[in-house]
Order: sequence, then C-alpha cells, then structure tokens
Amino acid sequence: MRHFLLLTLLLITFVCTCVSAQKATTAQERDQAFQQRMLLQQNSPAAGLEFTNIGPSIMSGRVSDVAVDPEDPTHFYVGYASGGLWETKDNGITFSPLFDDLPVMTIGAVAVHWISKTIYVGTGEVNSSRSSYAGNGVYRSTDGGSSWTHIGLDETHHIGRIIVDDKDASTVWVAALGHLYGDNPERGVYKTTNGGQMWTKTLFVDDKTGAVDIVRDPRKPNELFAAMWERRRWAWDFKESGPGSGVWHSTDGGSNWKRITSAASGFPTGEGGGRIGLALSYDSGGKRHVYASIDNYFRKTAAELAKDDSDDRLTKNQLRSMSKDQFLGLKSYQVEEFLRGNGFPRSLKAASVISQIKSDKITTAQLVEYLDDANSLLFDTPVKGFELYHTTTNGEKWTRTHEDYLDRIYSSYGYYFGNITVHPEDPTTIYAMGVPVVKSEDSGKTWTGINAANVHADHHYMWINPKRPDHLINGNDGGINISYDGGKNWIKCNNPPLGQFYAVAVDDHPDGYRVYGGLQDNGTWRGPGNYEASRGWTQRGEYPYKALFGGDGMQVQVDPRDHETVYVGFQFGNYYRLNPKKGSTKPITPKHELGQRPYRWNWQSPILISPHQPDIFYMGSNHLHRSFNRGDKFETISPDLTNGGKKGDVAYGTLTTIDESPLQFGLLYTGSDDGLMHRSKDGGVSWDRIGESLPKDLWVSRIAAGKHDKNVVYATLNGYRFDDFKSYVYKSMDMGSTWAPIGANLPAEAVNVIYEDAKNERLLFVGTDHGLYVSMDGGKKFVAMDNGLPAVAVHDLVIQETAQDLIVGTHGRSLYKANISLLRTAAVEEPGITLVAPGRLRSSSRYGSQNFNFTTIEPETAFQVYLPGAAAGASLSIKSSEGITIFTKDVKLTGGVNTIPYDMSYEGRFKEMLEVELNKGRKEDKRPIRLKAGKNGVYYLPAGKYTAVLNVEGTKAEAHFEVK
Repeated sequence: MRHFLLLTLLLITFVCTCVSAQKATTAQERDQAFQQRMLLQQNSPAAGLEFTNIGPSIMSGRVSDVAVDPEDPTHFYVGYASGGLWETKDNGITFSPLFDDLPVMTIGAVAVHWISKTIYVGTGEVNSSRSSYAGNGVYRSTDGGSSWTHIGLDETHHIGRIIVDDKDASTVWVAALGHLYGDNPERGVYKTTNGGQMWTKTLFVDDKTGAVDIVRDPRKPNELFAAMWERRRWAWDFKESGPGSGVWHSTDGGSNWKRITSAASGFPTGEGGGRIGLALSYDSGGKRHVYASIDNYFRKTAAELAKDDSDDRLTKNQLRSMSKDQFLGLKSYQVEEFLRGNGFPRSLKAASVISQIKSDKITTAQLVEYLDDANSLLFDTPVKGFELYHTTTNGEKWTRTHEDYLDRIYSSYGYYFGNITVHPEDPTTIYAMGVPVVKSEDSGKTWTGINAANVHADHHYMWINPKRPDHLINGNDGGINISYDGGKNWIKCNNPPLGQFYAVAVDDHPDGYRVYGGLQDNGTWRGPGNYEASRGWTQRGEYPYKALFGGDGMQVQVDPRDHETVYVGFQFGNYYRLNPKKGSTKPITPKHELGQRPYRWNWQSPILISPHQPDIFYMGSNHLHRSFNRGDKFETISPDLTNGGKKGDVAYGTLTTIDESPLQFGLLYTGSDDGLMHRSKDGGVSWDRIGESLPKDLWVSRIAAGKHDKNVVYATLNGYRFDDFKSYVYKSMDMGSTWAPIGANLPAEAVNVIYEDAKNERLLFVGTDHGLYVSMDGGKKFVAMDNGLPAVAVHDLVIQETAQDLIVGTHGRSLYKANISLLRTAAVEEPGITLVAPGRLRSSSRYGSQNFNFTTIEPETAFQVYLPGAAAGASLSIKSSEGITIFTKDVKLTGGVNTIPYDMSYEGRFKEMLEVELNKGRKEDKRPIRLKAGKNGVYYLPAGKYTAVLNVEGTKAEAHFEVK
C-alpha cells in the first residue's frame, strides 16, 4: 500500500533510448513515474507560475460512475472518465474535486460506505474508447475524500464496478476489466475482507476476459452476479466481443462462481458476445428478476438486412451483393437518390454512373468501396446491437424481453455503453444507457426515449431513488442531469469545467483574443480568453462560449487576417470552413475519385494554415493535401506517407500531425499513427523518410518545426496503444536527418505535444497524459508546471502572442492559461532577478466600498518575480513618480517564479505628499486633487506612474507601471 499523505520522494532518472518501444510499462514503473512527477513539482522553478481555468463548463465531460447518499440524495460523488472524482453536497449546484493530486485522474467506479464515510475508487474507465486512460488500481478514503490510500490491484488498468458491504466497510468486491491494449492476468472479480490489505481473485476466465459489472442481491447478500467481457484494442482494430463474455453467479459471497449463460439457456454466446450490463429487482410477490443487457455483435442475417431495407431505396448493403445486371435494372431515380444520399460528388450523375457500369469502366464493388471510409466502418456495421435478457431462474433460462431489434440504442459501438438500471422494487421499470437513454415500463417489451433538449447523448449511468422512483440522476458524455418526473424533464448540473479537449487555437481579435477548441463528443467552441467562471450568464441569458460546430470536435485553425474565418470539423477528416459572423459554412474535405480507394483519415485528422500565406491550407489523410484557395480546391502533394494501413475496424495508416517551417515555405513535415515521419524541402514535390532510427511503430503525436532555426524540428512519440507509457521526445538539428533524445528527466508518461516558444528558443513545453512540463534550457532538463493545473492529460498547447498567455488544452478539465512573459525573460544562460509589474491597472473611487452584495470592493493584482538560486527574504516597495516610497512590505521568495499579491494600497501618511505631486502644474481653473481613504480605511493608488522596487539582500530589480 502507498500512503500519499506521507510520500517519500525518490529521484528516478528516466533515459530515453531507441530500443524496442512496445514493451508494456509495468505498475512499478508507473509508480516510479509518479514519484518523478512529484519531484519535478517539488523542485520546479516554475512552481510559482499560477494557471487559471478559463472554462468552458457548460458541455462538461464523460461521466463513468455516480455514488448517491441514500439518506440525502443531494449529496453524491461523480467519477469522470478523465476529469477525476468530484463531490456535491447541494444537488449539483457546486462540486469540489477530490482526486487532483493522485497518480491518475481516470475514474472507473465509485462505492461508498456512507455510515463510516469510507470511499472506494476504482481507477480506469471501462468504456474502452480511444481516450480511455489506464488506471492504477483501487484507492480508499476513510475521511470522506480528504486523503487517500492506494490499496492495490495496480495492473487491472480498468475497473467497471465496486461493491462495498453495507454492514462491513472492509468487505469489498471489484469487477476488474484489465488492460485495454494488451492481454494480462490481473482481471476478473476480486474480493477483500480487510479493506484492501489483501485481495483474492475469485473469478477468472482468461487473459483476454475481464469483469465489467457486478451486482449483489440486497435480500440475499451472499448471492452475486458478475458480467464478464472479452475485448481487446489495437491501434488498428477493436475486438469488441468473444466467447469469454457471459454472466456468472455466486451463492457464497463471491468465493465461488458458476457460469449461467449458454446457448442452451437462450443467451447469446460465442464470438458475438459483447459487453454485458446487469440489474436486479424483486416484484411484489417476492420473486427475483435478473436482467442482462448485451451488445450482441453477431451480424444480422441477409433476411434481416433485407427487412431493414424493405422499401425500394438503394442501400449500400444491397449494392454489396448486387450484380451488374441487377444494377442496370434499377430506376434512374434510385441511383440518383443513392448518389446524393451518400455524399458522392455533385458532378457525378446517375446517367453517367449507369453508363460506366454498363461499359465496365467501374463496378458496383467500386461504388461500395468509394463509401468504405472510417465513418462507415464505425456506424454501418450490421450488428444486432443492444438486447435485453431476463431470467427468474438464476440463468437456467433467459428470455429476450423484446421482439424487434433495438440497434439504434447502441448503434455499432455498444462497447462504449453497457449499463442498465431497474427499480429495485419494480422489475417492470427499466432504464437502458446508450446513444439515447431509454425507458421501459413493461419489463423491457417496449421502450421510449427520455432524452430532453438539455440532455446530452451517450449515457453511462442512471440512479433511481428507491424512495422516490421518479427521482433520477443520469451521467452521460455531457455531465450530470437530474429529473424528478421519471425523465420527462431534466436539470443540468455542469458547474465544474470538465471539457475533454483534443485541440486548441487562439485568435488576435482587436476586442480581446478568443480561444477555440474541439472536444470529445461536444463539438467545437469559441470563447473569450479572459473568461472567468460565473453564474451571471444565467441572468444575462448568454453563455460566453459559443458552439461553432457539432460532432466530436477536432483540430481548429483560425485565419489571422479576419479572426472570423475558422476551419473546424468532426471525426475522420470531415472539415468545414466557417465564418460565424457571416453565417457561412462550406465542407472542404478533399474526396478521392470514383474507382480509387478512399483516403484514410485519422479520428483526429491534422489540418494547418500555412504560416506564410493564410490562403494556403493543408489537410492530412494518408496523403498530404494542399489548397491555395482556403480549401475550395485541393491537390494531393504526396504519396502514401504511411505503411499502408492494416486490416481492422479502426482507421490506421493515417497522418496524425503535420507542420510547415515558419522560416521556409514548403519545408513540410508529417507524422503518422504507424510510426512514420517524412520531410519535403520543396513543397511536396519530393519526400524523404526521416526518423528511421527512432522507436518503431509508435504513434507520432507531434512533429513541430523550429521557430528560430529552420534546421530544427521536434518530434514526440506516444506508446499508449501498446501499453507503453514512456516519454519519447526528440530534437533534430538537421531537418530530421538525425535525432537526439531530449527531456531525459521527464517521467514515464505518454507524450501528446511539444511546443517551442516563438520568442525564446530555450523555452520548450511538453504535455503528457498526466500534466505539463517546461524546459528553460532547450530540452536538457524539464520541470513541472502544476500551480493551479491538476495532473490531467494535456492534449494541446498554443501561445497567444499579444497577451503572452500559454493556453493549455486538457482532456478532462477544459482550458487553462498562464502568462509566460516572466519565463521568456528568465530562460537565459544566467538569469538575474527579474520583476514584472502588473498591467492594465485602474483607479476607482469605489475601492473600499461595498457592492450590491455587501462585499467590499478591493482590487486584486500581483507582481511576478523570478529569483535564480535558493529562497531568500526580500522587500517590495512602491515609489511615486518623484521617487517617494509610499508602500513597503516584506516578502519571502522561493527559487524560480514567485507571485507577490498586491491590493494597490499605499500608506496613508504619504497622502499629502502624493497630493503635492499630483497637483503640480495644475491650472487655477481646475479643481485640486484631494485623496481620500476608501470606506474601509485603506488608501488606494490614484492615477499616475509608479515604480516597484524589489530588494533581495542588497540586489535590486525595478519595474515601472501605470494606474489609469
């Protein structure tokens, strides 16, 4: 066990090498990485640089589990997939984070022994998506979440459910799903009777199958039911189902188990057995009802597909098996409807297609191939999908509750859902979580949707108040919703900022810069860079952030000329050029020709406005495409820059990152998901493979051309999809011909982004799956940046140059900013003491008085100081324009960045002297300036020019500032 209240920090040195990159990182290595992270936080000269969260919060992020106090339902805990654990005591009006400083932020399951305030948290969500981060086992708190103890199961990675005995807080059952990107034996059902000091694995199927759900009979507490799920991801494929999936039953408190699902019992088994969810209820006669939902991954039969396509409209499924003669027998309008409805080029007409089929220039198979992109593989797979089964005989016989298929609940990605909820005393009332949330009041025979306009899609949890059955708490990809009428109406509880950003961008709007970002399942948004969280917008009626586009929001580029033309998109390369001010939207994604194989687009396909001419726009599929007219027309300027893809149901062999040197037009770089990097020195006429000495096959998460030297280029590799969490960061001084590792002291955390400062080449930022790091010496050594920034995945970085603000896009806690002007000054060979004054200070006669809410109005500002070396005592003085010292205070400084708060006050005894200064040169017809204290008795600086002086043991630094 590890006690995080009393951590002994160990210096662990991580050396980046070019050996095989596909060895899974062990739990011990991950623990060492956490110790290294703590060390880099403790000794960081950037520790005093404070980050501010700038939202947004309205769209929230993916909920994985909720634990509700049965005696007070306004008190509950929410576990987020990548945003940590939060607590509310006022029914979702406010939330407090409880997990920000622990090794991982990903939550899979939460269980509470309410009487003793003992909380158990299983880390690592089980929704098995592209951004489902690996946890590191189970944590326990015995003080309501104030402190935590790690209690083992480190290698389980993903935990679906925890049950704590309501009579004994030390007895706990855990449903552990196991690694997502690898086989491992640490999965199944675990039990402890001593609070996690020792665990017993009581149910195990194989290294590919883990426990995803478990329920306990409240009337017969020795009886438990567990759902096992066989699944495995690769970067190129996802095996969503297998024969290991099934339901198991224990009658002795989980010590021994018996499988109760088989083909003979009526439950789907075999290769199509997908994720299973469980629920249990009793009817008024005392009979127990067990429900099991399954993501049935068996394909529909030809007859079933024909039934789905019962009208005379031509579908892709029909076309797959259609002969030439059958196609030529179609009506022209059927072909035309098919072309228009499936996004074929507008120039391609039915008559032309029929003619080309007739003359054998193209085939029906090529029409199908034209449409077989990653989106179609995701959404068009003809699986049976969601099914609900019911037993009252402990699994001797299972019966499907509904006659027709309910495939729209899960679509083809039921792995992402899987939870059902039934009223504990009424087995006829059932809720199923999927793309919509649906409700049945007749034991699963018929279903109705209960999504409202303010309820997000993609649902993962539902709590029913047993004392008030129409009281529901729902967790989805958009946070928490609460209903008091059985789902007819909902309130939204999205106070904390939990957005899961993939990418971030900024503009330089003259009215104040704005930030942009694409979010997981929450589209693309834009908001003010000076955003401060407030509920005032509910009174004003307008939220500061605006939605620009839907889908899964991806990368964003903003035209620097008008700050209104924006390039946005959704998954698999579907990009658009928008102008929100004009209300214009145009799709721009380049299309392949009929007869060619479709381009392969990554989930988050890279885009780029050329830094040399904003009309030039790049997009990356498995090729690089360039437009000279803002995306109106593209040319393909490269061969396939990947290894050609792999067979699977996940887009692979795609470009993941592109960049152009800001110092040389046409010096282009690309990186791919299968580990290739390429360079072109001539605008795409010719290409060279680079980086062949680096670790093989790893996802190239970022390639970044140097901003100071055209020969410099940086690269980061990410081994997350091989369970390899080491940091791979490299620098080349010869345009990628040779590479050297940098950041040897970075912890073993998968790296997502590297960003070189445009003003100071020594200043480098690196974002990993667990935080943000900065180097002030060009990459030799990194330190942590965590003041106000939790240990959350950092996916993207950008600097707003005018304001000198670093914007951090996190996948779980929305956006953060910090002003880096001081770091830019301090990142030199031999830094001296540096003092930076605040900007935009204003005088006000209202300072010291009370506002509408009876709160005293007091200005808040601060000086920033960089102190090289060790901690020291110092004094800060404020001098008037004529050099009179009007304010002094003693401060204690630490090595590195310091923030000295200042309330714009001065000592009242200098009032008359300041008045003399301010009235010099006053004309007789002007009223003399008289200074008064605020109503709180404090004197505040009037308008004028001032000098701040920092004295550190005889060494002084000055900064000038003005109050207007």
